[in-house]
Amino acid sequence: MLGFVFGLNARLGRLHFFLASIALTIVMTAICFGIAMAVLRTTSPSMVRPEDLTRNWAIIAAMVFFGLATFTLQSMRIRDIGWDPVCVIPAWIALMIVDQVAAGRFPAWAIGGEHQGTMVGGLVNLALLLALTFWPSAVDEGVYTNPFEPPARAASKPSTSDQRLARVSQGARPTWS
Repeated sequence: MLGFVFGLNARLGRLHFFLASIALTIVMTAICFGIAMAVLRTTSPSMVRPEDLTRNWAIIAAMVFFGLATFTLQSMRIRDIGWDPVCVIPAWIALMIVDQVAAGRFPAWAIGGEHQGTMVGGLVNLALLLALTFWPSAVDEGVYTNPFEPPARAASKPSTSDQRLARVSQGARPTWS
């Protein structure tokens, strides 16, 4: 069931991933703008504190929506690349946690005073972003039509070993006389 909810069994090509990411960015920008306008109508800008914003249910709902939508898009793209998102996503999250702990434990390794990560974590995120955006699909796009169904194997194309066996079996047979 989680495979269908989070897109762990679905596939998303490079162009669709790129366009969906842009659409998600536009939607989240509009949501954030709407939340900011609603907060600024009732409160003076100088009185807004970051702690108060985390108590607003609309901001929490927007964060959960954005997190789940991003997780789903990345999982679908990772599946299309041919990697297993059940292994890749937890490893990515674990690496980011270790990176944040290292940046907190050793402030000299942190990117800056405001950042909670190191250069290694930034490079890993950049590499994974480039892989998700530019890595080719593992399977030809025309093989499958339903994104929730695994791609079908081409049964009409014989394997190389089957072709070799057919050639050998049709060749000249030794005579035992």
